[in-house]
Amino acid sequence: MSCSDHDHDHDHDHDHGAVSQSKLESFIFSCELSSKVPFYTFQGDDEEEEDLEHFLEIRTVCLGEGAKQESNVVEVTAKNHLGKTISVPVAHLHIDCLPMVSLGEFELKAPVTIRLKSGSGPVSVSGLHLISSEAVDSDLSDDDDDEAVEEEIVPIMVAKKKQKS
Repeated sequence: MSCSDHDHDHDHDHDHGAVSQSKLESFIFSCELSSKVPFYTFQGDDEEEEDLEHFLEIRTVCLGEGAKQESNVVEVTAKNHLGKTISVPVAHLHIDCLPMVSLGEFELKAPVTIRLKSGSGPVSVSGLHLISSEAVDSDLSDDDDDEAVEEEIVPIMVAKKKQKS
């Protein structure tokens, strides 16, 4: 099995409010599944920092060189929004009719297990390892927020309709 994360050297900044910003770094990810190595679990980094979140964005699933005339089903196992672990098939590949599937930006929070549910592969899974970190923006002060609260709210006057005599 060859699984790897390579620096994609690509940073994004996203605003999450007036005071904090989230920095998003992305690194290329790939792993190969086969009958010898039927699954891979993506954990993110072993050194867990509290302000970091790791995501796996799966982009493509494709059959590798030497794939047999058989169906290869790939499923992912991760937690849903309620924290329950679920497994979902994401690709059903066959060398004759569907050797590759593009999943777009299929993003899952770590840990994620990718499994070759049926078939012998090889199946290559590729995408991005995303690392999100919160950063406090030091340019903004609390005074700006206080001013917004202290602004006077002008009441809306209802227009009176003139009646014809």
